[in-house]
Amino acid sequence: MRILYVAYPLHHVSDASAGGAEQMLWTLEREMHLRGHETTVAACAGSRVNGRLFSTGDIPTQSDTFEERNREHHAAIRSLLASESFDLIHDKSGSFFASAADVAVPILATAHLPRSFYPGVNWHVLGHNINVNCVSATQAHTFADVPNLVGWVQNGIAIDRFKFREQKDDYLLWLGRICEEKAPHLAIEAAKRSGNRLILAGQVYPFTYHEAYFAREIQPRLDDQITFIDSPTFDEKLDLLSRASALLIPSQVDETSSLVAMEAMACGTPVITWRRGALPEIVADGVTGYIVDSLEAMVSAISDVSRIRPEACRARVEQHFSASRMAADYAAVYQRVLGRSIGEAA
Repeated sequence: MRILYVAYPLHHVSDASAGGAEQMLWTLEREMHLRGHETTVAACAGSRVNGRLFSTGDIPTQSDTFEERNREHHAAIRSLLASESFDLIHDKSGSFFASAADVAVPILATAHLPRSFYPGVNWHVLGHNINVNCVSATQAHTFADVPNLVGWVQNGIAIDRFKFREQKDDYLLWLGRICEEKAPHLAIEAAKRSGNRLILAGQVYPFTYHEAYFAREIQPRLDDQITFIDSPTFDEKLDLLSRASALLIPSQVDETSSLVAMEAMACGTPVITWRRGALPEIVADGVTGYIVDSLEAMVSAISDVSRIRPEACRARVEQHFSASRMAADYAAVYQRVLGRSIGEAA
């Protein structure tokens, strides 16, 4: 099968990507390439993929240039489609599908974000060539009325790339995209109240409100106890995850999934998370970490984290969140999408 993967236009696709959608694209494309499919990834120049990279342009050097860059991204993809044929387009950009009703190729659009994060999309008038999937049962429930919904596929990770480590160091970890809804400021507060060292690691995306949040809420609070690692490499991320005593996820939005929670558990590291969205589908409360409803409960859970067995964390990921399982599930969805397309053409 010839598959075109469409990435988010502002960031590289690589195993070191800060965004979950970019990480998931990298992992899924790797699995499909290994299964013998001919994969092309439309993404920013400098991305690292396993099949072929089709560069749609450079990452912008200025903030707040999404609309301009997105137009360039879409134009490049349409140029590619005019010169080459594909069996399927898997859109993980969050935007291409919304203006692609005229594209003569079946499209699977993965909704990585909560439904409220797509204010400009009318899910009830999508083109017949466009199919939608979610990434968790919780998220799929909120998309249940969408006519083109073809189901949901739980995310997965390449477990073999995450080293299990039973012995942990004496620091907490927050890892991801630096923005207010991901709430690293609450991770800082939990670390301060519990008296623990905290490492924040991630990337500030090129939006003024993200940069302002970092300057206002994070940077002034960095000190010997609270440290920040900007845009860690995959090896740096792996080292941080495997040695942390716990990963904190104080997210203030209804998360549709959490790759970083899967990655931490694969390393044997417990996860302490807010009870938001699909996070309870991933973290087994009292087994692979703790699910909490307040900052006070997060602080209390930090003191109990030594009760979580690292082996149980790893076992849950091996059982539920492998990349091979995810790829098999997507292969089935791809066939469903292609079958639907053939049926409509007839």
